[in-house]
Amino acid sequence: MTVYKFRLIAITIILLLVLAAIVSNEAFAQKQAKDQSLRRGETRVTLDPAMFSDPKVRQAYQVAKEIPWVLDSIYCFCQCEESPAFRHKSLLSCYVDKHAAM
Repeated sequence: MTVYKFRLIAITIILLLVLAAIVSNEAFAQKQAKDQSLRRGETRVTLDPAMFSDPKVRQAYQVAKEIPWVLDSIYCFCQCEESPAFRHKSLLSCYVDKHAAM
C-alpha cells in the first residue's frame, strides 16, 4: 500500500468520525431543546434533603435536587398549582417548600 492510499484512508476515517460526532451532537442538542420546552418554569431551589428525618422524604427531596428538570416537566396532581396559597408551577414546586413532606 502506498503512502498516498494510507493517507487517503486515514483522512476518510477521520472525516467520517467527525461527521458522526457532528450528527450525534445535533441530535443531543435537539433532545435537550425538546426537554427544555417541557419545563413549566420553576426557578426556586429545592430544600436541602438533610432537613428531613424521615428517610423516604429525605430520598424524595434528594431526587428532586438531582433531577429538577424532570420534576419541572411533570404536572402536580395534588392541585397545588390551582391553589393561590401555593402558586406551584409543577411537581418540582412541591420540593421548594415542605409541601412534598406533608
